[in-house]
Amino acid sequence: MSKNKLKNISYNSTIGIISPASPESSEFIDEKINLFSRFGFKIKKGKYLYDNTGYLAGDDKNRADDLNSMFADNNIDAIISFRGGYGSIRMMPYLDLKIIKKNPKVFFGYSDITLLLNYISRKCNFPTFHGPMINSNFDDITTREYFLKVLLSNDEKLSYDLNDVCHDDFIIKNNKDFFGKIVGGNLSIICSAIGTPYEVKLENNIVLIEDVNENPYVVDRMLSQLLSCGKLQRSSAIIVGSFTNCIGSKSSPLINEVITERLSSLKQPIIYGFKLGHDYPNISIPIGSIFKYYSNNKILLEK
Repeated sequence: MSKNKLKNISYNSTIGIISPASPESSEFIDEKINLFSRFGFKIKKGKYLYDNTGYLAGDDKNRADDLNSMFADNNIDAIISFRGGYGSIRMMPYLDLKIIKKNPKVFFGYSDITLLLNYISRKCNFPTFHGPMINSNFDDITTREYFLKVLLSNDEKLSYDLNDVCHDDFIIKNNKDFFGKIVGGNLSIICSAIGTPYEVKLENNIVLIEDVNENPYVVDRMLSQLLSCGKLQRSSAIIVGSFTNCIGSKSSPLINEVITERLSSLKQPIIYGFKLGHDYPNISIPIGSIFKYYSNNKILLEK
């Protein structure tokens, strides 16, 4: 089945901004939107963007309504989440998939937005985008360059060089050419959705993982959960992004050692050191796209 085609984006396009998860103060929201406006895009704020209910950015139905409305609005060309945090899964029962599927658009987010990205892409048959949000640091040159490259590209194919999008000490285990659909994102969110209608389908797909502020033993537990379920074993390949501030006690092993040990039994290709997640640079990747890796360190993504 061919994918639904996204709207083309230019600097004259209108970007819709919503808060699907945690709230922020109105002052901080305005400050970040003003900084983002330097790109020159037109901006439309969600009706409930400034709502604040404890640790949620307002009522579940209202947050879903903002997302549904942005997809339904023909004047909106792309949608970017303001931030992650917590709360996206609570609004997902109220998504109008008929409206979203009928109006495919670029949709950006990461972290708590992981389930929205994967669920919408899978159910509506168009790519969503794991990458910076409005509260991200666009002063980071590489983050900004790849965000604009992905956002403004109207080509069906995006090319990456692993030497540019990985850290200098990146490692490729079981190095060989591979391809498949890319899914995943935040490891905590992936694990939290197992057994729900919004579970990320890891089997036979290339799995992206990243996380932040988790003790190494917690990351160990989450990877062990996915291994015990047999989900990682049935993936096509794994891309390990940033695990930021995942530091335990003085006696804790380093987070890279934990991840490498837990994944050591897998036979499929694994790329360690991708610049993606809760750190900078944060490379933009289309979720649901066809990811083709060539052992000469070249990547081709087909939107």
